[in-house]
Amino acid sequence: MKKKLIYIVVIIAVVALIAYVLTNNKAKNENEQAVVSEKNATIAIRVDTVSTKNLSTDFVSNGTFMPSQELKFSAENSGRVVKVLVDEGSSVRIGQTLAVIKGDKLSVDVTSARASYQNALADAQRYENAFKSGGVTKQQLDQSKVTLANAKAQLDQANISLGDATIKSTINGIVNKRMIEPGSVVSPGTELFELVNVSKLKLTVTVDEGQIPSLKLGNSVDVKASVYPDRKFSGKITFIAPKADASLKFPIEIEIANNPNNELKAGMYGTAEFVQKGSAQKPIRAISRTAFVGGVNAGQVFVVKNGAVKLRKITPGRILGTQVEVLKGIEDGEIVVTSGQINLTDGAKVNIIK
Repeated sequence: MKKKLIYIVVIIAVVALIAYVLTNNKAKNENEQAVVSEKNATIAIRVDTVSTKNLSTDFVSNGTFMPSQELKFSAENSGRVVKVLVDEGSSVRIGQTLAVIKGDKLSVDVTSARASYQNALADAQRYENAFKSGGVTKQQLDQSKVTLANAKAQLDQANISLGDATIKSTINGIVNKRMIEPGSVVSPGTELFELVNVSKLKLTVTVDEGQIPSLKLGNSVDVKASVYPDRKFSGKITFIAPKADASLKFPIEIEIANNPNNELKAGMYGTAEFVQKGSAQKPIRAISRTAFVGGVNAGQVFVVKNGAVKLRKITPGRILGTQVEVLKGIEDGEIVVTSGQINLTDGAKVNIIK
């Protein structure tokens, strides 16, 4: 009986011990979960401090080189090509014959128009003499003059059409494409050649609104080509768009005088370097470009204060490399979020990471 009682006491003690351990572990787990939940309630971010600093106001903008002139020649008349006098890559001058289209029918048209003109001219002279003697009326004389004028216009048109059978260049340049061969049959509108003039090139780039006041027509600009990273070419501004494009940037055209060997080619990638003389070092209040929510033009940033964030509207200025000038809306010493904005909402708790 005593032994049975001891067993019961031991079992009760073991159960009590197990219950104690389980209860203790549950409390410990609940405490750990509370700590984890508290940590998960904050969002990890990276930040930048607003400050006034000396920043260079020089900037660069990228674009593509384009020919100063580009022209596609199309046929004016129907006919068969009898001669093609240039190849792709050939240099051509203004007035140079590029191709000849068979003009037999056009020659016949000129002969017929010339005969009609000579006949109308003779009739007009007879009517003129007859009118002086009262043989014809003033109306008949006027009609003969109209007929003569029409015949002269038809002759001129026939001569123009015959002249169009000889395809001549209207620009100095290089044959970039040749779309015909001897024997090709063409009709009005058929493309024959594509000519480009690369003696001068133009580089089209875009700049921000805040950079426009420092740019003037005729300003010199250094230009680099991606294929010649160690060389600079001289250009000048020839066009500043009066209206911004869809991205709220202003197109600028820079003309570059090409070198004699035409090392720069249309279609190459180029960079314009705009140097702001007299303002290379100027104290500017700026923040990182990555701080803006929805892009610089949106003008919104998250400001960190007392472990939480607040979405604030600010006025951005010029974009200076990786930094953006701030005109108003934020002060030196304030902290802005530069990474992690996608997870943030107004008032969210945050945890700054290095």
